[in-house]
Amino acid sequence: MMTKKFGVLLRSAAAAVVCVASCAGAAFAQHDGQKRALTANDFKLTRFPLKSGMGNRDVAPAPDGTVWFSNQFSGSVGNLDPKTGKYVIVLLGRGSSPHGMVMGPDGNLWVMDGGQEAIVRVDSSDHKLTLFRMPKEKGDLNLNTGVFDHKGAFWFTGQNGFYGRLDPATEKIQLWRAPKGFGPYGITVTPQGTVWYTNFAANHLVGIDPATFKTTVVELPYPSPTGARRVWSDSQGNLWLGTWASGELLRYSPAAKSWTAYKLPGWGPRAYSTYVDEDDIVWVSDFTANAVLRFDPKTQSWVDFPGLRPQSQVLEMNGRPGQAWGSEQGSDLVFVIEKK
Repeated sequence: MMTKKFGVLLRSAAAAVVCVASCAGAAFAQHDGQKRALTANDFKLTRFPLKSGMGNRDVAPAPDGTVWFSNQFSGSVGNLDPKTGKYVIVLLGRGSSPHGMVMGPDGNLWVMDGGQEAIVRVDSSDHKLTLFRMPKEKGDLNLNTGVFDHKGAFWFTGQNGFYGRLDPATEKIQLWRAPKGFGPYGITVTPQGTVWYTNFAANHLVGIDPATFKTTVVELPYPSPTGARRVWSDSQGNLWLGTWASGELLRYSPAAKSWTAYKLPGWGPRAYSTYVDEDDIVWVSDFTANAVLRFDPKTQSWVDFPGLRPQSQVLEMNGRPGQAWGSEQGSDLVFVIEKK
C-alpha cells in the first residue's frame, strides 16, 4: 500500500488506514489498496435492451416493481417492466431534455427537465404530466438533479450556478445563487435531514439546513477541481462521491469533518456516478475501465462489472433492496445487478 502524509511518501504492508493528513481544514486519509474478495461470478447481471439513440441515462426504481429511465436525447422517460422486458415511453413535451429524476413520496416520478426549464411530475398510474416551470427572469438554469427532504420538499440543482426548492403542496419555487457559481450537480439528503449537493466545477460540497436554509461550504481535499458529479449519503450520514480527475472514491463525514479517499482499481480511473445501497455498499462507474465497480467499505474490496460495449457510459445508478440498477447510455440498455 502507498499513501501520502503531509507530502511524505510512506510504505506500509498494513491493509488498514495508515495515515491521516490535514487538508482544507478537515482530516484526510487516503487508501490505495486494491484488494478483491467477491467476484462478478457471485452476482447476476441482467440487461434490458432499449431502442437505439434515445439517450437513456438516469434510472428510478418504482414501488410497483417497474423501473423508470430518462431519455435525454428524445425528450422522454420510459417505464420498464423487468418481468417481461417490455417498456412504455412517455413524451415530456416540446424541447424536453430530461436529466436527473427520482421517485417522490407521493409515488410519482419527478424529472429534472433542462430542455423545458421545468420540473416534471409524471403520474405513475396514468402518466399525466404536471410541469413546474422555473422563473423566466432567472434565465437558463440547466436543471440537473433533485431530491426530497424528510418533510416532502423537493430540492434541486441548476448547473449554471443555482440551487432551489419546490414545495409540492403550494407549488412555490425558491431559487438561490450557488455560493461559488457554476457547477451544482448531484444532490442527496442524509438521515439527519441535511441536504447536500456537489459542485463539480468549483470543487466543493454545499450543505443546506432545510429548516433555516443556512448553507455550509466544504472544500474537497484537493486544490484543483476533481470533477465530482454525483453524491450519495449512506445510512450513517457519510457522503460518498467519485472524482473524475483523481479517479478516487471520496467519503466525507460531516460529523467528524473528515475526508477519506479510496483509489479506484486499475490504470487512470475516472469515476462518474456514485450510488450507496441499503447495506452501505458503494457503487461507482469508471469510464476508463468501462465498468461499474462495487466497493465494500468494511473489507475495502472491489468487484467490477464490465460494460456491454466500449464506452458504455453509466451516468447514474439507483436501486431497491437487493438490486442495483443502472443505465448504459452508450449501449442503449438498462441493467440490474443482484447477488446470486
